[in-house]
Amino acid sequence: MTNKEKLRERFLRDPLPRRLGGLAATLGRISSSARKSDDPSIVANLLDEAKHLIEWTAADAEPEAAAELVQIQTLITLWQKTWAEASQNPKQRLLLSVQAKDWSDKAVDFSGLA
Repeated sequence: MTNKEKLRERFLRDPLPRRLGGLAATLGRISSSARKSDDPSIVANLLDEAKHLIEWTAADAEPEAAAELVQIQTLITLWQKTWAEASQNPKQRLLLSVQAKDWSDKAVDFSGLA
């Protein structure tokens, strides 16, 4: 079993609000790492993780939340495709940081944990 499969299995054991909270935490780490990390692979790995967490969560969410999560997942995919270059530009790093913070806040709202 791969690490991703183990993560999926463990993640899906949690109730939906906790999964959304976990997604919010990962998005928050993207926000922080995009601003502060000197290693672009950290953000790249977190983007990949967030994309998978959304994949494993959206189907169980309310329709409005699911639609928003899929939109976030699409934007994450775009960031993944450009991150190697964008990570060299401080303005692009700041843009991802702000965007990921907004996504994190939305995930917390969807979770009902706030």
